[in-house]
Amino acid sequence: MSMVPCYVGLDYHDDSIRVCTIDEDGSVLMNRDVPNNPTLVMLAVARTSDQVLGVAIEACCGAADFAARLQTLSGWPIKLAHAGAVQCLKKTRDKSDFGDAWHLADLIRVKFLPEVWLADEQTRQLRRLVSHRNGLVAERKNVKLRIRALLREERIISTGRAWTKPWMEWLRVCQMRAESRWVLDQEILRLSQLDEAIQRVEQRFAEATQGDAVVEKLLEEDQVGMVTAVGLRAVIGRFDRFRRGKQLSSYCGITPCNASSGKRQADAGLTNRGNEELRTMLIQLAKRLPRSGGHWRELHQRLSRTKPANVVSAAIANRWLRQLFHKMVTVPKAQAERDLGSGSANGAAPVAPHPRLDLGS
Repeated sequence: MSMVPCYVGLDYHDDSIRVCTIDEDGSVLMNRDVPNNPTLVMLAVARTSDQVLGVAIEACCGAADFAARLQTLSGWPIKLAHAGAVQCLKKTRDKSDFGDAWHLADLIRVKFLPEVWLADEQTRQLRRLVSHRNGLVAERKNVKLRIRALLREERIISTGRAWTKPWMEWLRVCQMRAESRWVLDQEILRLSQLDEAIQRVEQRFAEATQGDAVVEKLLEEDQVGMVTAVGLRAVIGRFDRFRRGKQLSSYCGITPCNASSGKRQADAGLTNRGNEELRTMLIQLAKRLPRSGGHWRELHQRLSRTKPANVVSAAIANRWLRQLFHKMVTVPKAQAERDLGSGSANGAAPVAPHPRLDLGS
């Protein structure tokens, strides 16, 4: 066993892990494939060095769970790397497991690794639940689009507001040709099944977040329901990992992108980053806030005099999220972690959050 300290780069795959270890001068100590098992990876690294200064693994499907398990077993300082940013930092377009693992190890050696937050077990599980609901909602949208397209093909003009109870009753009895009627009945049945499935997921939201201090405080906010609260909780995880409200707003993708040059000062729309579903949810929330009156109605009226409606909604969402940050960072740490790392489902030790900004979703 070598006494030379090393840095480790892990290129994750479903069946194997490419492990590269380098010393403090950048010399390669090992670069080979190891079966996808945290224990075997730990043993392979131990053959080259007994002092690991840092481990980098690229964020992808399954990598976070592997990193959490490896960190629990070894106690190594493990960081998830932002896949897109790592790709931009490559000096060549060539791609191989050998080069990818070495590149990750070298980036963490020179302390230039673009990292993302390693979420705890419960947050990762909650994200999967939210992702499942988002998939059901997208599928329901496609069913509705197919129903509207079928009505247009049959040249049937609907009356009333679409998707209300009276409109759905009319849809079930409207006259059309036999095959089109059969297809429409199947789509209506599928729509009903999706509505029930979405309701079951939302009930699961309440069960999964029962006693969660972050969700409880979010639900105290005006116009914030269970779906919005759980969406914020799942994607953001912990508010105290951001230093300022501006960082949180930028992470959620509702901060204007600066397009200034010289004497010209301008914005270029919202930044193209963050979770798309969360950004949509925040924009919808910004459209509801003025209905409650008070400060948000006054702000909406003032901005509407000179700006388009979509810009007004984005501005309200941006300011609301920055205000929310200052409220949420005051949640006592013990309460915030009550059902997080200390109460993880698999009994694993909690993973300490990294203070740096999460560049990925």
